[in-house]
Amino acid sequence: GFRYYMVAECEFNSSKLNDIEFTESYYYNKLEFIRFSSSVGKFVGYTEHGIKNAERWNNGPEVIARRGFKESYCLNNVGNDVESALTKS
Repeated sequence: GFRYYMVAECEFNSSKLNDIEFTESYYYNKLEFIRFSSSVGKFVGYTEHGIKNAERWNNGPEVIARRGFKESYCLNNVGNDVESALTKS
């Protein structure tokens, strides 16, 4: 069978918004075909299918929604993760 999956990540050095990067990657059969990165601010395609989707998603509501994920998704969770790590170290 075929396998399709998505991975969303928040990479951070501190709980400050400027030190956080949100990435969302889409894979098909272990090959990443498209990625959104908050540092780039748009989707980037790596295959023919990914490039077509990146063009479409960058001109639609998908890119606007992802630009807000750094603050709405990462910032809240990073604060919890930093507090949890500091209290256990």
